Amino acid sequence: MENQTVQEFHVTYFDADCGRSRAEVFDTMAEAQRFANRHCHGEDSWVVIDAVTAEPARIAA
Repeated sequence: MENQTVQEFHVTYFDADCGRSRAEVFDTMAEAQRFANRHCHGEDSWVVIDAVTAEPARIAA
């Protein structure tokens, strides 16, 4: 079994409705950007997208 690194995209955003920051994880940058665009509106909103390299989990046979 070959180990390949996987890149995932963490989106952290401020939810003005509840006054808290929240986070979501996506497999592609396009998905992360669509989500960020939906949640970043208004004066008090902010969104950060971080590309994170993660090692895939191994599943025992």
